[in-house]
Amino acid sequence: MIEPFTYFWIFLKASLFSTGGTGNLPSIHADLLARGWAADRQFAEALAIGQISPGPSGLWVICLGYLTDGLRGALLATLAISLPPMVVLAVDALHRRVGDHPLMKGFVRGLGLAVSGIFLVVVMRLLQQNGISLSSVLIVLGSIGLGLTGRLPVPLLLVLAGVVGALLY
Repeated sequence: MIEPFTYFWIFLKASLFSTGGTGNLPSIHADLLARGWAADRQFAEALAIGQISPGPSGLWVICLGYLTDGLRGALLATLAISLPPMVVLAVDALHRRVGDHPLMKGFVRGLGLAVSGIFLVVVMRLLQQNGISLSSVLIVLGSIGLGLTGRLPVPLLLVLAGVVGALLY
């Protein structure tokens, strides 16, 4: 028996952590199969119907909801995949109304600084895991310097750092 709240949460979680289309497929597949609420055949049918149907490719999820839990499943899946973009639209509308307010500017600035701090923590952990050496510090500083110029695309910068790492290590 499918528990509606958990079913909804599975689809919502997948929608929150994917970029759309079939990006949510692995998460939904793993969760529904683990609970015995879906079969591979239902996924194949939902994906096939989603591909031949007009509209966005992410609508296959609604078909899967119907195939696994009938009308209730289709409605829960629809709500779950629609909720994240609706929240983004609501936040955007709110920001447009109060974005120039000093409190909002301060809030956004605080968020940006927190992200910067978290980024520095991640960089330090990566350096510690890979061993802090002169060559690792030079790769980091070189990447920062080249990244600040804005002349190299990030993927190329990553490839160059990988090549330098392969040559040095």
